[in-house]
Formats: sequence, C-alpha cells, structure tokens
Amino acid sequence: MRRLASGDSQVSVGAAFGVGQSTVSQVTWRFIESMEERARHHLVWPVLERMEEIKAKFEADYGMPNCCGAIDATHIIMTLPAVESSEDWCDLAKNYSMFLQVIVDDEMRFIDICTGWPGSMTFSRLLKCSSFFKLCEAGKRLYGPAKVSAENGEIKEFIVGDICYPLFPWLMTPYEGGSLSAPMANFNAKQKAATMLGARALSRLKGSWRILNKVMWRPDKNKLPSIILVCCLLHNIIIDSKDELLPDVQLPDHHDIGYSKENCKHVDSNGKIMRDIITAHIQS
Repeated sequence: MRRLASGDSQVSVGAAFGVGQSTVSQVTWRFIESMEERARHHLVWPVLERMEEIKAKFEADYGMPNCCGAIDATHIIMTLPAVESSEDWCDLAKNYSMFLQVIVDDEMRFIDICTGWPGSMTFSRLLKCSSFFKLCEAGKRLYGPAKVSAENGEIKEFIVGDICYPLFPWLMTPYEGGSLSAPMANFNAKQKAATMLGARALSRLKGSWRILNKVMWRPDKNKLPSIILVCCLLHNIIIDSKDELLPDVQLPDHHDIGYSKENCKHVDSNGKIMRDIITAHIQS
C-alpha cells in the first residue's frame, strides 16, 4: 500500500522498510493479486435499491431526474522502452499513457471502469470500446424504470458527461452554442455540476494513490490495468468504510493537467429528444 499510495520507486520504499527492491516487487504484486481476487465486490454496478438512492440524490442535489452517474476519463502517464514505444500509446499531449474511464455515483464511488486502452484514443472512441457502451446499446444497462413527466414525456435512465462525449439517449452532454435559451443554460448548469463528480473522483484517486499521478517507469502494459483496478478498489473501500482522507493529503487541481479538452460533435437524434424532454421537465 505504501508503494501505491506514495508512488515512490521500489528502491525508495524498500529503503524505508529495510528490504530489497525484489521484496517490494513481490509483496506489491501479492497484494495486487489478492485484491483482484477478493475485493472486486467493492466495484460493481448498483442493485436496483441502491440505484434508486443514487437517482434520488442526483435529482435532489443537481436537479437531474433519473440520473444514474457521471462519466469521465484520465490518462495514466508512463515511460516505455524504446523497443515498445509506439504512436498507439502516444497521446495528444505527447505523453505515453494508458486510459482509465470511470463512471461514478453520487458519493464519487466508482461503479464501472474501463482501462488498458492506449491514451492516443479519443474519449468517445474509448467509450465505444467499453463493455459499458455495448451493454447500454443492447438495452442491458440503464434500462431501469423511467421517470414519467406528465407534460413532457418519459425520462429514461442516463448518465452525464462532458462535451468530449457523444450525446445518446442514455448519455446527456451539454448544449453547445453562443445563444442558448434560458432553459438550455439552466440545463447546462445543472448538468455541469453533476458531471464534475467524475473529475473530482479522479482527482481524489490520483491524489490518494499517487502511483497513478506520477510518470510510471516502464510498466508492464499487461499488468498496469491490475494496478489501476486495485487503486480504484481502494478508493471505493475508503468510501464504503465511511473513512475520510487526512486534511494534509493534497489533491491535484485536475486529474489531467496539461491536456486540452476534446469536443465530440456526435449528436444522436433520440439523445437530442431526450435532452429536450429533461430540459423541459427541469423548467416545469
């Protein structure tokens, strides 16, 4: 845990405990493997009763009816040996990185993650490669009871995301343009407040488990997803245990400093209709 929390090298961690680098490596991987095997129940899609609590909280706090969570993604930066260096892993900020996509609930708990993909991908492409996208498109996720608005129509379950994501009936992104109506601007304000939960959760993840916030030195790309998963599990365990971070734990201002914001132009026609229904419901 010291290695994951500090992000210090194996040599530095070993020196602090009076053991060698190889011992630190072995102990770290035994811990990671045991967490993967025994702690996965801390990162699951919520059951119906819990999801109803999440939706009620999103509506009470952010005015988003039937919202099930917020989506965001971050880059885990790494160095690669020259023999493994590839444009596939070189992102727009000219770093080698691996993507982590997360969906968070009202308490900034991760309820779905996708990782292992190159940081050179766009946010929208990463989404479409995830199992979450495939489940949503197949009607096997976000298919819970709709909220019936007598005047405006049914509001189905959805999540919120920034402009880097496409607009779908189950993924609400902001309105764009310079001359938005008052209802559109009101929707955007509420949607942005809810969306920020994802960014805050990722900042907390990287601030608490700093191995993800430092440049990873020549990681095994096949093992790095396990490190990321375990850090996400530990993040959730803190929340599940109702624990709090110490006040002196400094969190990064943003989880992806140095990266410009992408803008996805894809607008699904049914997604546009659903966004308008939600906007009208908020105003009524």
